Amino acid sequence: MSSAEVFEAAAGRSPEGASASPKPFDQELVSLTKREHVELVMQAKQWKSLHERAVRRLEFADKRHEFEMAQARQREGRLKSELDAARAQIRDLRQRVFGAKTEQSSSIDAVTPSIVVGGRPRGQQRGRAGHGRTRLSQLPAKVLELTSQASCPRCGLGLREFPGTQDAEVLEIEVKAYRRVIRRHRYRPTCGCGCLPGIVTAAPPAQLIARGKLGVSIWVEALLSKFVYGQPSARLLQDWRDLGLNISQGTLTDGLQRLLPMFAPLAEAGLAQLRRDSHWHADETRWEVFEEIEGKVGHRWYLWVFKSATVVCFVLDPSRSAKVPGAALQGVSQGILSVDRYAAYRKFARLSPGVSLSICWAHQRRDFLRLANDHPTLWLWAMGWVEQIALLYRLHALRRELYDEATDQAAFIASDVQLRELIASMEIGCHSGVADEQLAAPARKVLRTMRAYWPGLVLFLDHPWLDLDNNAAERALRPAVVGRKNFYGSGSQWSGQLAATMMSLLNTVKMWGLNPRLWLSSYLNACAQAGGRAPDDWARFVPWQMDERQLAAMRSATATATTDTSATIDSS
Repeated sequence: MSSAEVFEAAAGRSPEGASASPKPFDQELVSLTKREHVELVMQAKQWKSLHERAVRRLEFADKRHEFEMAQARQREGRLKSELDAARAQIRDLRQRVFGAKTEQSSSIDAVTPSIVVGGRPRGQQRGRAGHGRTRLSQLPAKVLELTSQASCPRCGLGLREFPGTQDAEVLEIEVKAYRRVIRRHRYRPTCGCGCLPGIVTAAPPAQLIARGKLGVSIWVEALLSKFVYGQPSARLLQDWRDLGLNISQGTLTDGLQRLLPMFAPLAEAGLAQLRRDSHWHADETRWEVFEEIEGKVGHRWYLWVFKSATVVCFVLDPSRSAKVPGAALQGVSQGILSVDRYAAYRKFARLSPGVSLSICWAHQRRDFLRLANDHPTLWLWAMGWVEQIALLYRLHALRRELYDEATDQAAFIASDVQLRELIASMEIGCHSGVADEQLAAPARKVLRTMRAYWPGLVLFLDHPWLDLDNNAAERALRPAVVGRKNFYGSGSQWSGQLAATMMSLLNTVKMWGLNPRLWLSSYLNACAQAGGRAPDDWARFVPWQMDERQLAAMRSATATATTDTSATIDSS
């Protein structure tokens, strides 16, 4: 082999691939030994192998770099999602703690556009005549006569009285405790028949609690203060002590426990009436019962409310399962239950085929408002849905008004068609949004939730009288929530049962427009006349069994039967 061939082999080229015009090195010959030739060939192969390995390493490094970059991009996306979720949670918590509680606020977030809220401002309107002072002529009056001993400042002569007076009224309230002293006169028989004892004493007055020193007005005040106005018992007793009435906590607690059985027939009648109705609102809230119960961890119970057109029923139960609505509505074969999206109601509906669920639109609206607050980039999108829900409320209110009046069928049909067109448009938007891969994940999650509950959300289309939301149940729960914030709950099971019973009865009484103080005073006086138990004619105190005359009497804000009990506290 010539030196040129050896050089070409070492360079990795063949002689045929050389240039046509010879180079100087091509013309210069070099002589090599066989050993040198073998060494050069081996070195060429070694360097070629090293080059190939280096190329493979570079390719592997490139692939590893691409893989690590893909992993980094995935991790970055995941961290951004977690950061967005954390920021959304912070905004949500900040809104809950420091934000306005109303859902009609003019702005959701400081960095987002403000919502234009129409309508006039609250209160007296500028440029319009007011209604003047409200005259409460039905209240008893205490007349204060003011005379003057003035005289003429120049001559000193006195003034002659002029006919008539210049009158003014000042409203006052006076609450005082007093002792009702009972003196039972004694008599001696004047006959010799022997059928009477030597001394005859007048019959004792009726008492609500045997041998008790507290009168009906005290128990009325205690029950109303605690279960209507949410005042803790300790605070009520302190208020009474300031009025000079010193009652111990134990005396009040023992008396309340004795009163519980007297309300049992009314509570059972309310539950029976609830099951006779065909439409209910239901909701639940936590209620603490500070009594150790075997097998139960913690003190958290739940206070459930079921509200129909005629009655309100509260149920206290240690669980939040579907067994509670199942027991409250036991025997119900068909009806409509307006609820939120809690899973226990869906299970109850599956176990009760005749009961349909009407899902609350207010909860669905809150999802969009929370989305707008938590994710400012989705603000416009979410508020578009909020505007559609607002239009839905307006159209439903118009259709419901026409349905109740039942005078213009053509207008009702037109409003019904308009409402159904809006619902169809919202359904299309919901399904298309769920299928849109470009839409943000939080927005698609809200739409998936709405799609899952869609049959319950549109149930009102076939029932124009239905409410779009479950606000009736939430308003009924307000006394329980206020009470829980003020006195945490109940100290025992019987106390919790008393709370559920009294909230049921007093909320029902208020729903019928009755005066709760007058109703409660009348019923407890009837219990006293019956010997400290529920009267046999307790049905006359049930609002749905009263005639118009009885309802009108119970709706009176001031009545002669309650003049004393409403203004004073009886400690007899």
